[in-house]
Amino acid sequence: MLVSLRHKKRTLKDSMPRYFTLEEANAALEIIRPLMDEIQKIRREILANQPEAWPAIERSAGNGGNPAMSKLVKSFDRLDGLLHRIIAIGAQVKDINTGLMDFPALRAGREVYLCWKSGEKQIEYWHEIEAGFAGRQPIDQF
Repeated sequence: MLVSLRHKKRTLKDSMPRYFTLEEANAALEIIRPLMDEIQKIRREILANQPEAWPAIERSAGNGGNPAMSKLVKSFDRLDGLLHRIIAIGAQVKDINTGLMDFPALRAGREVYLCWKSGEKQIEYWHEIEAGFAGRQPIDQF
């Protein structure tokens, strides 16, 4: 039985950040990489169908729906489910367009992010929380 994370009762443990070691984050990528690949595939499909989606949305508002809208809703539901699976692992999805995500980590007692982008074999960068993607530094400086 599948349970939606949107309706899961939050506990104190849920609100506390999970910190990853570099090894743990790279291991998590083995699960996350195919999920992100599927997210990006769904994104491309949604964008490819965008020209026909808007008229379908306008028509369905007045007549109760149509097949194009049903397909679009299923795609968004699948996208939502995949994103929640990644979030449940502890990663933070920053940009589905590029497949960018961060893994909270500790460096010298401070919270930082281990940074991964779709297409990278493993985590190769980290950055200070405030620095964002532009402040990525090579992982060998971690």
